[in-house]
Amino acid sequence: MHIVTSPDGTPIAVDRVGEGPAVVLVGGAFQHRAIDEPTARLAALLGERFTVHHYDRRGRGDSGDTAPYAPEREVEDLAAVIEAAGGSARVFAMSSGGALALDAARAGLPIRKLALYEPPFIVDASRPPVPADYREHLTALAAGGRHGEAVEYFLTRAVGLPAEMVAGMRQAPIWPVFEKVAPTLAYDAAFVAEHMAGSAEPLRRWTGVEVPALVVTGGASPEHFHTGADALAAVLPGAQRRTLPGQTHEVDPEQLAPVLSEFFH
Repeated sequence: MHIVTSPDGTPIAVDRVGEGPAVVLVGGAFQHRAIDEPTARLAALLGERFTVHHYDRRGRGDSGDTAPYAPEREVEDLAAVIEAAGGSARVFAMSSGGALALDAARAGLPIRKLALYEPPFIVDASRPPVPADYREHLTALAAGGRHGEAVEYFLTRAVGLPAEMVAGMRQAPIWPVFEKVAPTLAYDAAFVAEHMAGSAEPLRRWTGVEVPALVVTGGASPEHFHTGADALAAVLPGAQRRTLPGQTHEVDPEQLAPVLSEFFH
């Protein structure tokens, strides 16, 4: 593990794997190194051709957190990781991490290529949007120390799991881990809430992102992932669009790695 210091002094924990051109992996909700074996496996596979930098976003795992939070601080975190990686990098972002990576590209970070897997954008009626006060409610729950409720709210309203399924998950060993990083759900919401409201119009903020991009979905994933990815690819100049047969939001690293390796080459 290496520590990179963000401009506001926050320590960001990074694992480095492999040898070659730099690739940075950006996680989605909950994801961090201690519990994210699939991304560690992806890093190992990509490490056969690249130097892969797998980091904990602020407030998670071995990374620190510095108040007050603002989305710009996470863009600065990613900038610090890229700088430590050699000054430029290819970037892969999973799920809601895609909005962070897109904002980073829009801000002019030295991203050579950008690959995204199923950013959770809701752009039509293929599934219900998140509540209008989604980010504010998550923030209030976290501020009040109601971490379990924050996790439950995210899983039911954003992920769309049935309440009875989430009730059962509360007994699982992973639940306390989820609660520990629950405040970062509001951080994610700062990036994605407006893009989960049922319209493609907010995606237009990224029309000026000219970094070569690849938008990937799983063939067995729900419709809204595909319509969201299609809408995103339509606003990114020259973006490529791929679907991995049989894959879901829990994508198999063995299936994803060759696609990323080919694109990043």
